[in-house]
Amino acid sequence: MGHLDTRRLLLMCGVLAGPLFTVAYLIEGATRADYSALRHPVSSLALGEHGWTQTTAFLVTGLLTVAFAAGIRRTPKPVGGPVFGPLLVGVWGVGLLGAGLFRADPISGYPPSTPARVDYTTLGALHDAFSLAGFAGLTAAFFVFTRRFLRAGSPWRAAVSAMAGVETLVAYGGLLQRGAVTVGLGWLTWIGLQLLRGRGARGGSPGAWPGPVRPVRRRWPRP
Repeated sequence: MGHLDTRRLLLMCGVLAGPLFTVAYLIEGATRADYSALRHPVSSLALGEHGWTQTTAFLVTGLLTVAFAAGIRRTPKPVGGPVFGPLLVGVWGVGLLGAGLFRADPISGYPPSTPARVDYTTLGALHDAFSLAGFAGLTAAFFVFTRRFLRAGSPWRAAVSAMAGVETLVAYGGLLQRGAVTVGLGWLTWIGLQLLRGRGARGGSPGAWPGPVRPVRRRWPRP
């Protein structure tokens, strides 16, 4: 029972991470002077006088995502379990932590009073490195779970994961980057809910799946 309760708690971390981060950056973006979702990435919200709020969102969401990865690792096959899926989700979580610890450089005149172009700093380089690694891990996770859902006999869930992965491949900067973040976090919330509910499972075990349907061979008595 203790193992089951711990797993559910870890999976709930993934369910909460996406909505928390999304609400945080939407509120911050709507209340910041001269911030434009069309021109500035979410990371720019960590700059300026009230940047600590977005930094906190990065760090808390990163910790929740790493915990979620541990929950996936504890979930039975075919969707949970083996190393690669949880590892890639964990890479995304570590990327968020790094993005929070190392602030991005000002970009496109934000924060106000900064030039349109600034020198590339070490902190900015580290921020970009962690962000890129995180996005790479998340994108790979989409396709790993696409395969797992196919093996579990759930093609529509596989299609959802594949489409989310394709969206992140074409997103860069401004509104597109914001869309990729939202899709990625929304997908993780959805995955967490699927594993908590144990869709298709008999007995209600979190994360249990029926697997692909195989034909039953009947043995007839010999004459």
